[in-house]
Amino acid sequence: MNRLQRYLFRSLAVATLYSTAGLTLTIWLSQSLKLIELVVEAGAPLRLFLWLLLLTVPTFLGIVLPIALVGAILFTYNKLTMDSELVVMRAAGVGPAALAKPAVLLAGIVMVAVYALNLYITPAAHQELVRMEYSVRQDYTQLFLREGVFNEIGDRMSVYVRERDAEGNLRGVMIHDARVPERPITIMGDRAVMISGGAGARFVVFDGNRQEMDRATGRLSQLLFERYAVDLKVLTDKAQERFPDARERSTADLLNPPTDVVEDKRMAHQLVAELHHRLSSPLLALSFALIGLACLLSGEFNRRGQAQRITAAVLLVIMVQAASLGFTSLSSKVIAFVPLMYAVPLLALVPALWVLARGLRTTAPRVPAAAR
Repeated sequence: MNRLQRYLFRSLAVATLYSTAGLTLTIWLSQSLKLIELVVEAGAPLRLFLWLLLLTVPTFLGIVLPIALVGAILFTYNKLTMDSELVVMRAAGVGPAALAKPAVLLAGIVMVAVYALNLYITPAAHQELVRMEYSVRQDYTQLFLREGVFNEIGDRMSVYVRERDAEGNLRGVMIHDARVPERPITIMGDRAVMISGGAGARFVVFDGNRQEMDRATGRLSQLLFERYAVDLKVLTDKAQERFPDARERSTADLLNPPTDVVEDKRMAHQLVAELHHRLSSPLLALSFALIGLACLLSGEFNRRGQAQRITAAVLLVIMVQAASLGFTSLSSKVIAFVPLMYAVPLLALVPALWVLARGLRTTAPRVPAAAR
């Protein structure tokens, strides 16, 4: 690249970084609301909140980067036009292909980055997010216990906590255990604590009573106690039986799925759709970039600005993004839609390349002869 193209590339790169940072912070704010609740209301440690927040970034960065790129292209080239820099460049003989080269190069870099995210980083981050969530649920600290409501633990266990004091003690506890449907148990106590160990998590309830109903005989038995332990090992068993989601699986697993997954037709379709989504979605970075370039670098110069061209580029990007997401969702149900996941970005590329290849010139404003 010559000096002019390096100048354009630097401007585009800086604008892309700012756009990515702005979009990332915006999405972070919406994602962090659920995580903040864990810290403020449930007593989760701050380090856990920060780590979970960091793990959410790769899950949406693959979508943010192409959008940030096209935003940077529209902003940079429009600013160059409004400052008459682009007009001077065209008057000096710089054609649309030379002006578009830095943006296309940056789009290639973004596309490679999205491929790295989709194929390696995002699956690992998503897998770690789910692993941490289920790890916490297995230990079942006080993280997910809400005061004043019935908290569902597993399928057949509910825990009610009136309040939690500053020392972490649970006051006014009621536990309903229906894991054995024929003999449901209700435990009530003045105070309880949660203990996690090698054998799993358990409640230790103090100063209460245990009621067990025998549905076969209709007999109710009651036990008064000063201390009683309730085992929560059932949570660990359910977590081990959990079937991994397609987004959690590595690309190698998607290429060579296990036999039990292949036999499940619905899950097999989801794995195929996820694999082709990881391979096709990075192409959107190049498509979005060429759409923006085709809209701004073609046609005649207009002193009134390029609002219409920018609007057209934004609408086209929205349409392509919506079509891509729609066909990805349909492909998980009907495998015949998979080719359309590649067709959407490629069909957007063809007309954009045709416009740029024609070399349509943006003419500089004519200067009256009397003013020369």
